[in-house]
Amino acid sequence: MKIAVIGAGAIGSNLARKLSAAGHEVQVADARGPEAVPAEALESGAHAVALNAAVRDRDVIVLSIPFDRVQELADLFASVPSETVVIDTSNYYPHLNGRIEAVENGQVESVRNAELLGRPVVKAWNAALAGTQRTKGVPAGTPGRIAIPVAADSEQARRVAMQLVDDTGFDPYDAGVLADSWRQQPMGPAYCTELTLEEMGPALAAADRHKDARVRDSMLERFAALSDAPTLEDVVEMNRAAHR
Repeated sequence: MKIAVIGAGAIGSNLARKLSAAGHEVQVADARGPEAVPAEALESGAHAVALNAAVRDRDVIVLSIPFDRVQELADLFASVPSETVVIDTSNYYPHLNGRIEAVENGQVESVRNAELLGRPVVKAWNAALAGTQRTKGVPAGTPGRIAIPVAADSEQARRVAMQLVDDTGFDPYDAGVLADSWRQQPMGPAYCTELTLEEMGPALAAADRHKDARVRDSMLERFAALSDAPTLEDVVEMNRAAHR
């Protein structure tokens, strides 16, 4: 597929590298220009391009930018064809993004982003840590393979995103419509807890919007209780422990 990844941070670079390695034609764009795309994002064959080039002639566009920056791309996306699948990987953290009234009042993160962009989006790859995505992808059928939830209103778009999740080394879990994607937002039981496909459904079902928001807002305190250099396993265990 022809794929663009907008955003060259940890998640965007991971996806560019893995999707290129899986055989897709991948372009990577950064708001600071092509020269800002790190070499590691391109090491499997992706190409750095300007933002306006990244939204032309693509089957899929992956948005991997901070949650509070999505509205800045609304004009850019006005020219994107309706059949292009747009995947949102962002998450809302008030201590990083500032408090956003619509989300605080209950609007689902990616529903908000779809409204800002004026087009449907898919929610995927938001519920796994960058370290998990970088180091723990394995071939389909591997015992204990980690699952990643995928939510979208379009079944066709959801299927496309689920195939791409599989291509990056994780079991895709059909998480239903976008309005239900709050269940995979920070810091629910399914969020960054490295669950298998069998474990993912019960974890999504156990999500509680009010409790999960309280856990999310206590993240700085939780991190402060870890060692000075927490491992990936330390962070995953901290996330799991919040729901026991």
